[in-house]
Amino acid sequence: MTVVTASAGEVRQASAAGGFGRRRARNVVMWTLCSIALALVVAPVVWLVVGIVAQAVPDWHWNVLTTNQLGNGGGVLNAIEGTFLIVAGVMVLGGVVGIAGGLYLAEYSPAGHGALLRGASEVLSGVPSIVLGYVGYIALVVALHWGFSLLAGWIVLSVLVIPYITKTTEVAIRNVPTAYREGGEALGMRSGYMLRRLVMKPALPGIVTGLIVAAAISLGETAPLLYTAGYNSKGPSGALTHSPVGYLTYDVFTFYNEPYKSAQHLAYQAALLLIVLVVVLIIVSRFIVSYSQRYSPDRQQKTSRRHRAAPQPTEALAARGRGDAVSPPPPTGA
Repeated sequence: MTVVTASAGEVRQASAAGGFGRRRARNVVMWTLCSIALALVVAPVVWLVVGIVAQAVPDWHWNVLTTNQLGNGGGVLNAIEGTFLIVAGVMVLGGVVGIAGGLYLAEYSPAGHGALLRGASEVLSGVPSIVLGYVGYIALVVALHWGFSLLAGWIVLSVLVIPYITKTTEVAIRNVPTAYREGGEALGMRSGYMLRRLVMKPALPGIVTGLIVAAAISLGETAPLLYTAGYNSKGPSGALTHSPVGYLTYDVFTFYNEPYKSAQHLAYQAALLLIVLVVVLIIVSRFIVSYSQRYSPDRQQKTSRRHRAAPQPTEALAARGRGDAVSPPPPTGA
């Protein structure tokens, strides 16, 4: 009877091969699961966009952009103007309050007070938008006798997006290195000047991200505006109260269920315009973030590392370029 024994090296090689096979199998399984998860996210978006484009493009007419709604047809000029007014007002009201709140939480608030405000902001971000719309209807439209108006819609949507702007602003400011503040204090800068010049500029990409999120939310909301802004088939009058305004999400929400083909076509065309506006918003935000990141600490660190890694001309190479004599390097000891 012959006994075959394996050396220690062969055993280690077999164990390593088995471990590599198991790691490779786990890697394949994880990549498969990630691909399935990505498909579950992307497939509904593609299905929705393709369905809207397929329904809107065959009946598209460019006069839909230049005419107001008329009965169950017409155009969406009134809704486009109202949507831009709503988004612009929310950017001003919500942006100012949200950025100021994030700056206060990041730089000035005491520990206990800041925790209380952060908790309240997170609770506010979890309130359904239709509840905020109903509260706005009771408080602004009815109690203050504003009626359906642009100002009521601005206030309610601003309350809806302020928590997001506040959170992104606070995180962006806290991510600015402490050395920036210490350097400003060492140079004798005033607190306000230091915040403007040394803190807010590197935090600008994060702040812009919060504003873009707020713009996207206000662009796609319907429920709060139904209770506060109402709807108007004519263009905005410019009055802040007692003057309803149109918006694109109302056309999608209302005309989609109408039995008339013209109304359904209008709903699909409004949905297509919303998709185009969201895509344009994403592209503009990428340009703004890319432009503002020149002040980012990470971008500056990467640039400085690239400069340090780049080959620099030595004194000997510079001397050769001038035609000077170059002495050989001294011999090194053994």
